[in-house]
Amino acid sequence: MDTVLSGIRSTGNLHLGNYLGAVRNFVRMQEGNNCYFFIADYHALTTHPATEEMHRNVRQVLVEYLASGIDPEKSTVYIQSDVPEICEMYLLLNMNAYLGELCRTSSFKEKARKQPENVNAGLLTYPVLMAADILMHHADKVPVGKDQEQHLEMTRKFARRFNTMFNVEYFKEPQAYNFGGELIKIPGLDGSGKMGKSEGNGIFLADDEKVIRKKVMKAVTDSGPTEPNSPMPEPIQNLFTIMKAVSTPDTVAYFTEKYNTCEIRYGDMKKQLAEDIVAIIKPISERIKEIDADNEFLKRTVMRGAEKARENAIKTVREMREIMGFKRLF
Repeated sequence: MDTVLSGIRSTGNLHLGNYLGAVRNFVRMQEGNNCYFFIADYHALTTHPATEEMHRNVRQVLVEYLASGIDPEKSTVYIQSDVPEICEMYLLLNMNAYLGELCRTSSFKEKARKQPENVNAGLLTYPVLMAADILMHHADKVPVGKDQEQHLEMTRKFARRFNTMFNVEYFKEPQAYNFGGELIKIPGLDGSGKMGKSEGNGIFLADDEKVIRKKVMKAVTDSGPTEPNSPMPEPIQNLFTIMKAVSTPDTVAYFTEKYNTCEIRYGDMKKQLAEDIVAIIKPISERIKEIDADNEFLKRTVMRGAEKARENAIKTVREMREIMGFKRLF
């Protein structure tokens, strides 16, 4: 049985891309694996200060995780900040993480460009905190997207470095896992880029039917093809990418043919796409309302999750300290 770990930052609601690209697969992974799913509120501090909004976001992500099918009876679901040992492990790993390698990470350079007024130390050492999250549980597999592959390679590097420096075979080198196939990347509705929380181009799991239909009908299109079998511009490719992820192959084939014969009516395509998205999201959004109203269930989930996560954390930090030579004088 493999140990699998995945986390999601607590910066807002889950959207359709989160669900189709990852969360739906997390649900499947619960069978036959030892799974840990956490809400990364410490990571969120690199871009979002701690506020009441963060507190609400943590709760919302928790509710939507559970509504999507993450089962606390099968997996360990916890909030990162409920495991204080992660901070000590982060500190210990930081002592063997070097400035040059941290400065070269693509995510650091990108975020530094985007938020030049807030290039904080946590942003620089983000890969070390991610490594602590993973190595704490001695994870075998970590589902990651393309943007996190470099961080996972650094986790393996930190694991090797620790083992080499202290002449032990303590940490595993976790491997990236893409659910056995190509990762699904769901584009936004604005004609370019991926669906995201902050881009204003997403459909969220908490959206009701009316909101979903309104958003889809506003999706960017063009005036339509003028020649048979002409290349699709990016906004149209994006609509078809979403349709391939939520609709039947027959539906996709029908609208593809209509496009290639210059007979497509984007309004009809959007209406069909909206109904297919509603069919996926409606059961989740209904479950969101049920779970959000059940404070006792949420409380039990996070308390049990923190307890189980801390069992690993306490053991790992204690063993790290012993390996590194920390001993009580008396």
